[in-house]
Amino acid sequence: MKFIYTKDSSQRVDLVVLELLNISRNQAQNLIKNGLVFVDKKVVTKSGFMVEKDSQIHIKELKKDNEDELNLDFSVDILYEDEYILIINKPPNLTTHKAPSVNEATLVDWLVSKNFKLSCIAGEDRRGIVHRLDKETSGALIIAKDNSTHEKLSNKFKEQNIGRYYLAIIDLPLRQSLIVDRKIARNMKNRLKMSINSEGKESKSAFVKLKNSKNMNYELIAAKLFSGRTHQIRVHLKSLSRHILGDDLYGFKSQKVKIPRVMLHAFGLSLTHPVTDEPLQICAPLFEDFKTELLNYFEGEIDYEKISLPDIINLFDTVCFGVSA
Repeated sequence: MKFIYTKDSSQRVDLVVLELLNISRNQAQNLIKNGLVFVDKKVVTKSGFMVEKDSQIHIKELKKDNEDELNLDFSVDILYEDEYILIINKPPNLTTHKAPSVNEATLVDWLVSKNFKLSCIAGEDRRGIVHRLDKETSGALIIAKDNSTHEKLSNKFKEQNIGRYYLAIIDLPLRQSLIVDRKIARNMKNRLKMSINSEGKESKSAFVKLKNSKNMNYELIAAKLFSGRTHQIRVHLKSLSRHILGDDLYGFKSQKVKIPRVMLHAFGLSLTHPVTDEPLQICAPLFEDFKTELLNYFEGEIDYEKISLPDIINLFDTVCFGVSA
């Protein structure tokens, strides 16, 4: 997108961008920080840069040099789509967006390859991404198609107005359904991990018992997030001396031999549409690997096809949480 600045007086570049694109100041500043704004063919990274009359403004959408080399030969199921949002069922072992350590194709790469309209305020590598799921975690993920919708969704997450419900198989049954309200911060000894820290960010999760395995060694549980910290469910479970099967970062490395990924699935989302105000409940069907583990550990006692999102939501509304950890 190219523009010519025609005002007689100079103006801050973030104010120029927000006026040109009709977006918020925060959105404009994010575009600038991510190196997507050019003035007279030079990248501008400071929001306070002053734009003079007749300057050429270029808001750029960069292309990946290695886009043709990425393996995009996979499919992603669309659970819901309209002109504003897209909700997908993210497959396990698919990274949501690019990072310095990521060399393989990401969900964003796939979305771009399919020519979906995507918001850009989070930067090129995170186009459309309002929230994320860990690489091994599967399930429901919302994508924003435009900047205004992106901001509205971000506010809903901040205000805890989006219900996020997960299913997990853990290695030791919970004593009872409970709420864990413990702050989380980066682990100072291992930067790949997060940990409970009184100086960290507020973090709250609720856990409901669903079904014990026949030998009582394992349990299928549901989790609800009230905040969205990195690895939150895994860290809160570890604080209870419980671990998700396949989680060799917070659990036991020996599990990785038998279970190739973390058995955590974002089962559903409950929200009011950010534009139309329509109530939405979107359920993400389980993937085959999760179904296999249910059959292995629960010996057919769980009919996964009968697990419904409304029932899970109702559980969190009706269960009496006698304990808060």
